[in-house]
Amino acid sequence: MKFIDAIKERAKQNKQTIVLPESLERRTLDAACTLLSEELVDVVLVGEREAILKAGEGLDLGKAKIVDPATFEGMDQYVAELVKLREKKGMTPESARKILSTDPLFFGVMMVKQGDADGMVAGAVNSTANVLRPSLQILKTAPGTKLVSSFFVMVVPDCTYGSNGTFIFSDAGLVQNPSAEELASIAGSSAKSFKALVGDEPIVGMLSHSTKGSATHPDVDKVVEATKLAQEQYPEFKIDGEFQLDAAIVPSVGQSKAPGSPVAGNVNVLIFPDLDAGNIGYKLVQRLAKAEAYGPITQGIAKPVNDLSRGCTAEDIVGVAVITAVQAQNMK
Repeated sequence: MKFIDAIKERAKQNKQTIVLPESLERRTLDAACTLLSEELVDVVLVGEREAILKAGEGLDLGKAKIVDPATFEGMDQYVAELVKLREKKGMTPESARKILSTDPLFFGVMMVKQGDADGMVAGAVNSTANVLRPSLQILKTAPGTKLVSSFFVMVVPDCTYGSNGTFIFSDAGLVQNPSAEELASIAGSSAKSFKALVGDEPIVGMLSHSTKGSATHPDVDKVVEATKLAQEQYPEFKIDGEFQLDAAIVPSVGQSKAPGSPVAGNVNVLIFPDLDAGNIGYKLVQRLAKAEAYGPITQGIAKPVNDLSRGCTAEDIVGVAVITAVQAQNMK
């Protein structure tokens, strides 16, 4: 079964409520229609009912729950909670009410915080910064997590590497130039994400332009240190490095370049040394190998909130929504 089909089946088995706050965007409404008609998740749309229905003219949104902040009965409770969370940063009841009334992203995240939704998906018309800001201010990081990072699930057709052609690439969307400590945290979070979403054993490779000391450079030193930290902090996972990409995923090359490594040649979770490498890498595989790319999916937030590419399709939104639902299932 294809990765996304398996995720959809898991989403159906224990339906979660996903808030889609960009509710005047046609792609969002197309996705909502699909999610509802296939009974994948329950959908909450944020905004004024008539405006949303006009934007979704011709779509069956009858099963969607539409919540208008202007008439929402729980607004006083949301305001009080936001003030409590942000009082030290100068948040007043007046400013909290204004932001929750006018910014659907803040309102959507507060729905997740208060348990009125299980996760949120946005970014079709908003920047990553705008999507993640309320998430970090309201939900904060998950217990035991030092860093919020992101990953792509890459499904490569006709590929024998990885987990039958399925990989996690991280971080390919968020952390610009991680330190050794941050790379180790990304490795641990990504291993957990792979296990939760793909279901197979994560085998983590820390990528570099060097394999086991074949080159010397401060950039290599960072990955060597990150590998050591990750192995110490996450002994439950198979983690090794530093590896060039071929040594990480091709068994014969792994055996040649890193003999004795239990990880070399078998990696399914690729940890890139910086955002440039990760972003270039996932786009190369997506375009040249015609891989399906699902993401960027965030990891490390206390409850699941995921950011979309502004170039996303309705189908992309559906994919991220069901992944968010499965993340919510796992967090519970």
